[in-house]
Order: sequence, then structure tokens, then C-alpha cells
Amino acid sequence: MNQMYAEAGVKRKDDAALIGLRALLIFGVAIGVVLVLLGGIFSMIGVVLAAALVYLYPKLSIEYEYVFVDGQIDFDRITGKSKRKTMLRIDMEQVEIVAPEGSHALDGYTYVQVQTKDFSSRDKNNKPYIIIAKVEDKTYRIVFEPSEKMLGMMKQKSPRKIAQL
Repeated sequence: MNQMYAEAGVKRKDDAALIGLRALLIFGVAIGVVLVLLGGIFSMIGVVLAAALVYLYPKLSIEYEYVFVDGQIDFDRITGKSKRKTMLRIDMEQVEIVAPEGSHALDGYTYVQVQTKDFSSRDKNNKPYIIIAKVEDKTYRIVFEPSEKMLGMMKQKSPRKIAQL
């Protein structure tokens, strides 16, 4: 039994909006503490602000995991290092092409109406790959950062669909 299995994971890089939201949450809790010290109705507002921090802050930590098993790729989002959700599942039969970002193999897909799904770290130092896949009458442009092992297994499964730079 020769089962092909590879996985890779990336942590999404924090952008300015995410850092600003974290700072705003922490500032809100600081105001909440002051409101609790004032007492009365203000203490209820302070408790609500603290609860918002406890609920929202872990959700701001996002990681993506890609799992390739026998020609099927799962794209999972992990929030707060504890909650996993499968965002998209595609089969290599649905894939039209897999190529590095900026590859000329993707030039034929620039004018196609596609929905972009970004499962990359958004780090400028990493070179993401693009999958063009047709899933249930929708064409997706999937941005991800596979491992070399995963790329090798994808090439072994469907050699003509994997393009080089």
C-alpha cells in the first residue's frame, strides 16, 4: 500500500491592520480596568471590554496547514493555535495548473474570472505557489506555500499540471 502524504504549515504574517486591532483591544481593556475601578454602570462596560479581549485576541493568531493525501489537498485554517477549520478541499483532477507566483505558465489565466483564496503567510521573503482549480463551477486562484516534499508528490501524481519557474 503506497499512500502519498505530505503536509506543510505557515503562520500568517501580521499586517498593520492586525497590529492596530491588537493595540486597540489592549487599550480597550486598559480603559475597562479604569471603568471597573470607577464602579457602578461603568464596571459592567469594563467587564464587557475584558470579555471582548478574551474572546477576540486568540482569533487574531492565524496559521494555515496544507495536507496532501493521495491527490487530494486540504487547506485548513488554525486560529488561536487550537481551532481548526477546513477552508477548501480540492482534488488534483480539479486542478488546471500549479505554478510559482510570477510564472509565465499562469499568463493564460489572468483574464479568467476567478475567486482568490489566500492561504499564504503573506511574507515577501517566501515565494508562494498558485493553484488554478475548478471546483463546483467556480474557478479558484489559490495562493499557498507548499513544502518541497508536497510539490514532489503533486508532480508525481499529476506531472503535467505542475509548472516550473
